[in-house]
Amino acid sequence: MKKRIISLLLSISMLATAGFTSCGKKSAKSATANDPHTIVIWHDKEDAVTDVLKKKLKTLKPDVKVVLEKKSDLTESLKMVGNDPNSAPDMYIFAHDKIGVYAEMGILEPITNLISKDDLSKFMDSTVEAATYKGNVYQMPLYYETLLFMYNRLYMKDEEVPKTTEELYAYMKENTGGGHYGFAEQHSTPYYATVWINGFGGEILSKDGKAQLNTKEVKEALTYHKKFVELQPGETEYATVNTLFSEGKAHSTIAGPWMIPTVKEKGMDVGIAPMPVIDETQKSLSPYMGVQGVQVLKNAVKTKKASIKKVLKVLMDPDVEIDLAKASGCAPAQNACYDQDEIKNDNVVMMMKQTADNAVPMPNAPEMDVMWTVLGNLMTDVNLSNKDIDESLKNAQTKADSLIKSMR
Repeated sequence: MKKRIISLLLSISMLATAGFTSCGKKSAKSATANDPHTIVIWHDKEDAVTDVLKKKLKTLKPDVKVVLEKKSDLTESLKMVGNDPNSAPDMYIFAHDKIGVYAEMGILEPITNLISKDDLSKFMDSTVEAATYKGNVYQMPLYYETLLFMYNRLYMKDEEVPKTTEELYAYMKENTGGGHYGFAEQHSTPYYATVWINGFGGEILSKDGKAQLNTKEVKEALTYHKKFVELQPGETEYATVNTLFSEGKAHSTIAGPWMIPTVKEKGMDVGIAPMPVIDETQKSLSPYMGVQGVQVLKNAVKTKKASIKKVLKVLMDPDVEIDLAKASGCAPAQNACYDQDEIKNDNVVMMMKQTADNAVPMPNAPEMDVMWTVLGNLMTDVNLSNKDIDESLKNAQTKADSLIKSMR
């Protein structure tokens, strides 16, 4: 499958590798490529996360030395050098949504070849589902994130928090005006728009990689959502919504947990609550779930399997996920963590856990790369350009089908 993708990625990889060779420079990985006791892990995480990981991984010394290397362009770098054992990392820590791309390239080792089924059963089912591509599990989950419903207690009291979308709409009508909005979201940004689509039982991409835009469920979601959009600012970018909420001009929003420290620093008494239930479907608004975890490169397993298994075993300790939750608000992927008081008493983490019960693991198929663009254009057409929904859905489906066909 996807011979064109693989051919293109391999061509890029060969060019990149040739470029690295011609420069005559050795990366940290090339210097340790043949050392079975040194493991290089790429990541793109903040210091709060890596500090926890480094502390735990140091316990492997002197048997195994682990080098954590931050890569701002991790996804593209893996596409270029993933097949080169002298340049690629041994492992990497990243979100699950690119698993399909790398699995199709043939550079990933199924994680089930390195940890037992009993070990895998310790993780939440949804995190394992997110890590699964074509029947193989390619990631050992560490933590996950979902969007959350947030509100400013200065304006929206706890007893006013809407339990349903119609209650939210009523609050919006009552409190929108004079530069204030009862609710503001990134309504036309694809990642946020799927909250409504998932809640209507729709999907963007099927498990077998087919676009699912021109469907009854998606039409119902966009049609219903439109009345909420009309009571919000036309601008839908993150900076705009973030500013409106943090400055107290939007009383409530749907945003990621990363926004909470920012608004607290500004002195906001921020509340978090379950996602409102959609009156028409009796299902909650359902965000995508993003799972961060450890993936292993196939080439590394050939010479470093014993060391890699030791690294995975150490990172499987529930204390790692508990420490990550305390350091950076990460929601643990292991079920046992939620029995600990440190996690039970963390309102943000527990609300993510509750939201995750209705969340949808983000599709990890390669076709999702083109779907983001198509969905973004669809949302612009419907919400911002007021184009006919039926015609917009038809055009979006045709465009998605064409782009996916060209990938194969």
